[in-house]
Amino acid sequence: MRFTSAARLLPILALGAAAAFVLGMRSKSPLVHDAVRRGLRNTVNRHQLETAGGPGARAALIRHRGRRSGQVYETPVTPTPTEDGFVIALPYGTRADWVRNVLAAGEATVVREGVAHHVDRPEVLPIAAAAQYLVAGDRRVHRLFGVDECLRVRMRDGT
Repeated sequence: MRFTSAARLLPILALGAAAAFVLGMRSKSPLVHDAVRRGLRNTVNRHQLETAGGPGARAALIRHRGRRSGQVYETPVTPTPTEDGFVIALPYGTRADWVRNVLAAGEATVVREGVAHHVDRPEVLPIAAAAQYLVAGDRRVHRLFGVDECLRVRMRDGT
């Protein structure tokens, strides 16, 4: 069976697209970051919201208040527990709306495994400062995509 020119080109185009994606993420290209964030928000995040925060779900929810609207939003995140709260890797840096909202409000709620944890004192740190909490696989993925920041939040008293 003979392959058409288009069929031969398809793997090359796919490889090129994957390379552009990784390079765009690593270089922190606003064009790539914004496109990926929009795409995930409109597809994956909507489906993830159905289970995020529940028992056994990989993703948790972070509830935060809009800094302009005052509206409460829920965003799926993957927090890693620490001795006094959580660290959340920031693959899009601090430009994501939820990060800006949490930083502006100084507090949020992380819903993980069906339990709501009220957190405050958000702080952006180098991902290296959180390395001790991250599993090796996550550290490799963060290196591959050039994730170099995380958000640290601490449990509020009584939660």
